[in-house]
Amino acid sequence: MSQTSRTEQQPGGTDSAAAEALRAAEQRLQQAQLASDVAELDRLIDDRLVFTGPDGRHYTKQDDLEIHRSGRQSMTRVEQEDLKVLVAGDTGVTWFLGTLEGVMNGERFHARVRYTRTWVRDGGEWRLIAGHVSPADAGTALTG
Repeated sequence: MSQTSRTEQQPGGTDSAAAEALRAAEQRLQQAQLASDVAELDRLIDDRLVFTGPDGRHYTKQDDLEIHRSGRQSMTRVEQEDLKVLVAGDTGVTWFLGTLEGVMNGERFHARVRYTRTWVRDGGEWRLIAGHVSPADAGTALTG
């Protein structure tokens, strides 16, 4: 997986240890998606997750776990081009730009996408609580 990553600074500064922990959680999420590792996804995703898919519909944690568990979705490539991270207290946001490939409901897909993910820190662990994915134009600059 190729990647460029950086931590965005916020007014007053970002806790670099918290930002690095959030970056590590994002990387674990990507690896769990690629491997359809339902146990790791279960650990990383908050029970209250609301995810807006590329179709505009809302999905829950159980929806996400089930699509991996059932094999209806399998990822063969997650290539990160850019990752930005922001931490504000016990809330974090990650912005991912990259390419995904795999199979969804028996159909192969290839997509360049942007994810915006909101995370909460609970008991020292980052958990994904909200997310949104949308198509990214092939010519999109890596400026966010």
